[in-house]
Amino acid sequence: MNVTHTEILEDIYAKAEQISAKGKNVSTFSLAETPGRINTIIKRAEANRGLLAVLTTLLVHKIYDPKQDVRYHQAQLPGGFAGRGIDSAYITPFMKEKNFPAMADTGWLTRSLEQPHAYTLDYPGKIKPEIIKSAFLQLVDSVQGNREDPREILLGIFVALIRQRDSEIVELAKPHKLPISSIITLLEKHFTHRYPCAGAARLPVLAMFAIYKCIFSSERFKGKTLCELESHTSADRRSGRIGDIDINYEDGTPFEGVEVKHEIPITKQMVSDAYDKFKQFKTERYYLLTTANMDSADWLSINTEIQKIGQIHGCQIIVNGVYSTLRYYLRLLPDPADFIEKYVELVKTDPAVKFQHKTAWNECVANL
Repeated sequence: MNVTHTEILEDIYAKAEQISAKGKNVSTFSLAETPGRINTIIKRAEANRGLLAVLTTLLVHKIYDPKQDVRYHQAQLPGGFAGRGIDSAYITPFMKEKNFPAMADTGWLTRSLEQPHAYTLDYPGKIKPEIIKSAFLQLVDSVQGNREDPREILLGIFVALIRQRDSEIVELAKPHKLPISSIITLLEKHFTHRYPCAGAARLPVLAMFAIYKCIFSSERFKGKTLCELESHTSADRRSGRIGDIDINYEDGTPFEGVEVKHEIPITKQMVSDAYDKFKQFKTERYYLLTTANMDSADWLSINTEIQKIGQIHGCQIIVNGVYSTLRYYLRLLPDPADFIEKYVELVKTDPAVKFQHKTAWNECVANL
């Protein structure tokens, strides 16, 4: 046994996040009834958190120990194992961390699930409603009978839970009359919050896009187009974009580009890579921005590369910090609250932003 229960959970969760972000479905089930049974579990997950915890425990342990008959969920049963202990130690803490429906301690405190009988199709426990009992026992039976892969069922469950969780409406705070220094502090807390999921790197991109939406009426951008944001997973070269944020001439060619890095220092190579994206266009300005500290950056090589590109192409490349750039532009706004409105709306609607990022914003505002 080379992997732990936690590693199994995190590996399948990571795959589920990728599938969910791309809008794909899990379609590898061999039994036509399996997706419907998973859907039955998910629809009633909040009301049947104990059953969800138990089912997840059985699937994870089957992956961990394929020889174990996971229907025998108590050590006192013939050939059984201690499902409750695994749930308390690994499953329920994981479910809480991911903001999935979770019990306080373990699903095995639920009277209808704790009975000392195997989870066979004739299990006598009075799991209600009957439709969820049938779905649960049929899923366990199909896994134990090798008709379905426990990984695929768990993946299907996690994809559905992620989509259900992330679709929940979170009312986001919109603080007004904050001084610019407080806005920057708030953004930094939101970007650097310790998230249990991917997607934090999208937040500074949204902040920069929000500030561009605020300043786009200036004379510099007259006759230009602020392109809508691409998917967070889109590669610039494949999408035809030169940065995370693009401003185009009337003919659709790039006028200005902005590349935003989160906690990654800018290097000479990044400057060279940026040039490869816009060198065929008459791009006037290109920003390479980062939330990382650049005090130890190799500024000599960076500036040498910038000067070389400027002489060859004419584009002005600007390497700077996200926070200092935002601070500068916020000073130009008649009312910085306009930026907060636009940033919150992007956090609310951007598909790369997860439930955790939204709740973290409210926490950051409350603790400001």
